[in-house]
Amino acid sequence: MSMFCYQCEETAKGEGCTVQGVCGKTDTVANLQDLLVYLLKGISVYGVKAEELGIKDEQAGEFIMESLFATITNANFAEDDFVELIEEAFEVREEVKEELLAEYDGSEAELEAEVPEMATWTADNEAEIYQKAEEVGIPTTENEDINSLRELLTYGLKGISAYADHAYVLGEKSDEIFSFLMEGLAATTDDSLGIDDLLALVMKCGKFGVDTMALLDKANTENYGHPEPTEVELGTGDKPGILVSGHDLRDLEELLEQTKGTGVEVYTHGEMLPAQSYPEFKKYDHFAGNYGGSWWKQKEEFEKFNGPILMTTNCIVPPKDSYKDRVYTTGVVGFDGVDHIPGRKDDQAKDFSAVIDHAKQCEAPEELESGTIMGGFAHNAVSGVADKVVEAVKNGDIKKFFVMGGCDGRHKDRDYYTEFAKQLPEDTVILTAGCAKFRYNKLDLGDIGGIPRVLDAGQCNDSYSLVVIAKKLAEAFDVDDINELPIEYNIAWYEQKAVLVLLALLYLGVEDIHLGPKLPAFVSENVLDVLVDKFNIKPNTTVENDLEAMLA
Repeated sequence: MSMFCYQCEETAKGEGCTVQGVCGKTDTVANLQDLLVYLLKGISVYGVKAEELGIKDEQAGEFIMESLFATITNANFAEDDFVELIEEAFEVREEVKEELLAEYDGSEAELEAEVPEMATWTADNEAEIYQKAEEVGIPTTENEDINSLRELLTYGLKGISAYADHAYVLGEKSDEIFSFLMEGLAATTDDSLGIDDLLALVMKCGKFGVDTMALLDKANTENYGHPEPTEVELGTGDKPGILVSGHDLRDLEELLEQTKGTGVEVYTHGEMLPAQSYPEFKKYDHFAGNYGGSWWKQKEEFEKFNGPILMTTNCIVPPKDSYKDRVYTTGVVGFDGVDHIPGRKDDQAKDFSAVIDHAKQCEAPEELESGTIMGGFAHNAVSGVADKVVEAVKNGDIKKFFVMGGCDGRHKDRDYYTEFAKQLPEDTVILTAGCAKFRYNKLDLGDIGGIPRVLDAGQCNDSYSLVVIAKKLAEAFDVDDINELPIEYNIAWYEQKAVLVLLALLYLGVEDIHLGPKLPAFVSENVLDVLVDKFNIKPNTTVENDLEAMLA
């Protein structure tokens, strides 16, 4: 076994990737990611102690956030990037430690005697880094349930980091979120914490998931306006284009500004589709429609786009040689042999001139499809027609809402969600967010009295909108418990951001969630039993059986 990773839904044999990641990452990169997380835990141990003495280090919090983000599935495959992050982790850890020692009532030797190895281990050269990386994979204790909860907490923290980073680049930050990242990571090193302690922290992670998504919602809407119902074009024009994928709206904004008057059009792909619904982006005449669908189809779709592709966040898959020279990464994204657009300096815009110049030399995109697709049904838009929705429920036109948020994936069992949507009765409405929608958002499901039967709230982080919508409905129907509403939850998960969305729903007390297409490999049988007992989480079975249960 040259590596071990089971943080995503597609992990090999439903148990763990041990030779190479199903995602495409090498065993070396997987091990380096493990070592980076190991060192982040060491930084966090010092950080928690420092905060107890009133010392806060925002730069350390930012480093932890960005580093965790880099380790989520399909974000960064570049070996050198992780070596650099590991070397930087040593420096950050030393800085936090020195800040702590300035107020610490004791010697450095006494402090180091109190902390675990990840707070003291260091390397003199790269060879030692690579050697250590092979030794620190998934931590093992005699208690598999402790391991399970530690990993569940860690993956939730990765989800928080991804969403917090999006908010951070738009000027919204939270010291409390940084503090919890440290608290959570440090807790995974504390052998005195039992199952109940870790379960409490997992629920606290869900609470911070809600807070982080609310912060990002604030950042997005204050910068770009509230999403509004929008018909998005699916066809292509005759001008060269740049395809933007990922989730980062500021990258899109800066690219749109820099492509004005160049004759180059900008298209969205994957989780960038919801950007089409923000008022601020509609002012750009060269902001074209959406091209393609879910992340896992990019090998086919990117090849046909003809122009350059900008990957702004996670969701990149190893590119084919036929278009690899047209792929650009930025932010935490990385892939060996792919050009990377450097980050901002002194908060100045990124320089996308290389991407734009490349686009000018390319042919227009090959058309994949035509027509339009609706989006923009975030909480503000739905609240605007709340009376109409409530009336439709009260008079029986709408019998149930089905929350079908989360992730898409490449495996055949994901067809379940397409069939589920097709078989839903015509008096039901789907509430969705995330790339799971690409399994059914182009189906002709019609509307109910002018209300589309698929209400797309946006990106996976816009699952917060679904929470707000549920709370608005609870107010309208005068119920205290959202579980009393005619809402069913059928959530698809793939990676760590979806793990956080699930924890956020559990923190809010949502029960009877159906989860699939299969349960996480990192959740032990006993931990699953606890979640089933407390929240009645259910694994997907068949479309027919699940529909019968949810419609009962």
